[in-house]
Amino acid sequence: MTTVLKLGGSVITDKDRPEALDGPALDAAADAVADALAAGDVADLVVVHGGGSFGHHHASEHGVSKTDGSADATAAVEIHAAMKTLNEFVLSRLHDRGVPAVPVHPFSAASRDETAALDLPTRQVETMLGEGFVPVLHGDVVAHAGEGVTILSGDEAVGAVAEGVGADRVGFCSTVPGVLDDAGDVVPEIRSYEAVASSLGGSDATDVTGGMAGKVRALLELDAPAAIFGPEALEAFLAGEDPGTLVRG
Repeated sequence: MTTVLKLGGSVITDKDRPEALDGPALDAAADAVADALAAGDVADLVVVHGGGSFGHHHASEHGVSKTDGSADATAAVEIHAAMKTLNEFVLSRLHDRGVPAVPVHPFSAASRDETAALDLPTRQVETMLGEGFVPVLHGDVVAHAGEGVTILSGDEAVGAVAEGVGADRVGFCSTVPGVLDDAGDVVPEIRSYEAVASSLGGSDATDVTGGMAGKVRALLELDAPAAIFGPEALEAFLAGEDPGTLVRG
C-alpha cells in the first residue's frame, strides 16, 4: 500500500512568527514516521509538508497566492528558498532517525497552464519509492503561464502526488483533531463540501492557500480515502487507523 502523509505547516512551524520552526512538534512527527516504518506499518510512504511561517510569510509579503502571480524573480526565489529551508529541517529530523528521506522540489517540475490547471509529474516519486526512498515534497512556487509564478499549496501537491502514484491512503496531520462542526465537535465523515461548508473558515494565521476549506475541497477530489486528524493521532493513522474526519469524495 502507498500512503501519502501531509504534515501541516501549522503543525511543524509557528505560523504567527516568520520562519519559526516548532522543533518539538517536528521531532514528534519524525518519531512517528520512523517508528511506523521500522514496525512495517507503512512501506511506500510519501511525505508532503506545508509552508507554515516559512513559505506563507514570504508569499504574503510579495502578494503571491494560488491565483495572484508575480513575474518578479526575486519574489519567486525568496519564497522557494524559504520552503527549501523548511524542507531541509524536515529531512534532517527524518535522517536523524534513519528514515531514507529525499527532497522533491515542485518548483523544478510543476507548472500551471493558462487555465491554472496543474501539471506535477510524479514518475520520479514512483521511482524513488521503488528504490526504497521516502520522497518529501512541499508547498512551493510554480511557473504559471501568463502569471509568472503562483503558489502550489501542500494540499494541491498531496492531490497531484496521490493521483499520480495511485495512493491507497492519504492523511492530513493538522492542528485540530479533525473537521469541526459549529458546536466544535469532530465531523466523523464528509462526503460532500456542501454538507460542511457553513462550518469551514479560513486559517487563523497568515495562509495564502485556503485553510481547512481548501483541504476539504482537495481531499474530496481524491480517489483514495483521506483522514484529517491532529498530531496526537499521527501514530494511529500510520498504524492503519482512520482517526479524526474521514473524507470520501
